[in-house]
Amino acid sequence: MVNLNEFEANFKNFEIPEELVELVNFQNSIGDDENFSDQFYIGRDYSDKSGISGYSDHEEFTDSIIEFAMADGSGSSYAFWVRNNNKNLSEAPILAFGSEGGIHIVAKNIRELLQILTFDVEPAIGWDDIYYYKDEDDYEPTEKTEEYRKWVLEKYGIETTEDPDEIVKNAQEMYENEFQNWLKKYYHD
Repeated sequence: MVNLNEFEANFKNFEIPEELVELVNFQNSIGDDENFSDQFYIGRDYSDKSGISGYSDHEEFTDSIIEFAMADGSGSSYAFWVRNNNKNLSEAPILAFGSEGGIHIVAKNIRELLQILTFDVEPAIGWDDIYYYKDEDDYEPTEKTEEYRKWVLEKYGIETTEDPDEIVKNAQEMYENEFQNWLKKYYHD
């Protein structure tokens, strides 16, 4: 179970988006032993910024990235990117940090990430790209995927996607240049 009061430590001076609070409540309702999207999990404490400080420990960088969930089974994470001191995280772009490297824009906002999660596969994150792949011959739905899809449709009107890479592509078209220019101030490979 995720304790929302403890989870708030990840957000410092920001209000947790209502969609994320509701997602935590949904995750809590299905129990700790069940998943609703492959390898996605909310619950780790990210307040120490250890996952992102390998890219830069510059305060402006670490204050602009708010990790909030595991993206895969190897330690990759999802995070909000706070642009231009905008305190409204509901509209903040979502990043994926690869456990072996790579940072990528994946969604324009939290609702788009909720839609990506309906695809029920973990992202493949590399230095150069991110993608979501489902081998239909080898795919087994996560335990609570159908409950999640029903919940997100009823709660937010979000349909199941069959093409999360299109969501990623659209978000990158909108934010990638801005993000890469911003990132260059803090990280050089």
